[in-house]
Amino acid sequence: MKTKTLLATLALTLAPALASAECAFGKQQQAATCQAGATWDAEKGTCVALPTG
Repeated sequence: MKTKTLLATLALTLAPALASAECAFGKQQQAATCQAGATWDAEKGTCVALPTG
């Protein structure tokens, strides 16, 4: 009985630590949104106006 209680306690204690180890914090990228008539220039890292004509 003590072994089962100890294992259950250990599992419940370690669960949050293991869950946070799988976190992808900081690895997400957000798509750039430019105003109408502009497009994203990856080289410059900004929105640039589309050429007309």
